[in-house]
Formats: sequence, C-alpha cells, structure tokens
Amino acid sequence: MQKRNYQKEMEGVIASLSRDAAPGLLLHSCCAPCSSSVLETLAAHFSVTLFYYNPNIFPEEEYQKRVQEQKRLIAAIPLVHPVSFWAGEYDPDRFFESVRGLEKEPEGGKRCEVCFRLRLQRAAQAAAEKQFSFFTTTLTVSPLKNAPLLNAIGEEMGKTYGVQWLPCDFKKKEGYKRSIALSKEYDLYRQDYCGCVFSQKEREENRRKKEEVL
Repeated sequence: MQKRNYQKEMEGVIASLSRDAAPGLLLHSCCAPCSSSVLETLAAHFSVTLFYYNPNIFPEEEYQKRVQEQKRLIAAIPLVHPVSFWAGEYDPDRFFESVRGLEKEPEGGKRCEVCFRLRLQRAAQAAAEKQFSFFTTTLTVSPLKNAPLLNAIGEEMGKTYGVQWLPCDFKKKEGYKRSIALSKEYDLYRQDYCGCVFSQKEREENRRKKEEVL
C-alpha cells in the first residue's frame, strides 16, 4: 500500500478552495508553540477558531499556563485572517477514566492513542455543533506524534459527526522548525513534557537516570 502524503493532500484541499471566501475551520490545539506555525499556514486560507480542549494536561496550574500562552500568541502574531479562541471544558476526570488500565503504557503507546481519540472526538463534536466546514489538529506538527494515526482518527471522527477532516502533517515543509523559531520570537513557554501526569513522571524518571549516569 502506498504511503499517504498528508501534506500534499492538505495542499490539494486548499487549492480547491474559493479565493473569495475563507471557510470556517476548527483547529484543535495542544499548546501555543505547536500552534504557531500551524496558524501561519491555516489562517492564510481559513477562518480559524482555535479550540483548546486538553483534559489530559496536569496539574491544573500547567493547564491554565498553557491557555494563557495560547491566548497571548493569538493576540500577538500577525495573520492573514483573525483567529478566534474557544476554550473547551477542563475535565481531567474524563481523561483518567478513559485511560484507566493504561497508566504504565510508555509515552507514544496505547494510552496516547486513547488520548488522541478523546480530544479529536470532542473537536469533531464541537465542529459539528458550530457548523464548521473543516476541523484538524496541531498535534501532527510534533515529530514525536504519529501523524498517520492522528489522521486516521480524525477521518473517523469526521465521518461520525459529519464534518470534513483536513488531512495534515504540519511538521512537513519545515513546519516544526518554523514552530521552534516562532516560539523563540514570541518567547513562548515551552513545556518539557506532553502534558499528562504519566508523561511528566516518565520525563522525570528519564532525567533522574541521566543524572545517575553522570
């Protein structure tokens, strides 16, 4: 089976859009740094509403810090079309219930897949509620995230809720590199773990082992 090029698929969708109007797109975002280069790309062609739904983030202080950084970036970065912000509900109990039994999974494993599904399902629901033409996620800008898996979940949720998924692999065309540059330009807070308490513990454990070696 031929490997899909999600970047090229996205470019094909964008090329098919009318130049006279910017269709509405709901962009699920995980954090300000990851959204930076993605917003540059998408706001040139869509009327973007950034949907911040991440019940996995722990603790709440971390969640609120990321929300404020997201708002600060949107207010500061110059874009072709203005971007709206929509704060999803912060419901960590829903995340913990969803990943029950997967607590010891390594980062990038089955627990992450369940987390992706939780967030993209809610994004699809939100996009359907407000009748957006498209929805997608910033998550694929990270080299550590599984773009084929995220696109498969997004397509599934799009079919379920009747909203078109915009295929994406935002790390391509130096998208990730651009996000690093923009993070430095706007002095964005860049966290050192994905967000959940399990990834936080794994990162701390890895750091401790490195210190023991030294």
